[in-house]
Parts: sequence; C-alpha cells; structure tokens
Amino acid sequence: METPCVNVCLLDEKSGLCAGCGRSGDEIARWVEMTPDERRDIMATLPERLERLERRAEAEGSRA
Repeated sequence: METPCVNVCLLDEKSGLCAGCGRSGDEIARWVEMTPDERRDIMATLPERLERLERRAEAEGSRA
C-alpha cells in the first residue's frame, strides 16, 4: 500500500496536520481503510499542505 509517511509523526496543533507527511490525524487513522482512489486524492493535496505549514512556520519564526 502506498503511503506518504516519512516517519516524522508530529501533529501541528494549529492545523491538525502532520508536519512529516501533511495528513490530518483522521486521515492517518483511516488510511488503511481508504480505497486506493481516496488515498491518491489525499496524496495529491499533500505538497500544498506541507508548503502552507512551512510558510506559516517561517512567518512565525519557528518550525512546524
């Protein structure tokens, strides 16, 4: 099964997204139950999510 996990599991308190892969806690929990299409749809959004987290962290002067 394809997964975006990079073994950096740290949920950002403000966004609820994992700083490592960009998934929400709910998405992480349900990942194995999702269809391949659902997982692909989420994976397509992850680069933009991670970019937003990084921009916010830079703006705040800390790491997400």
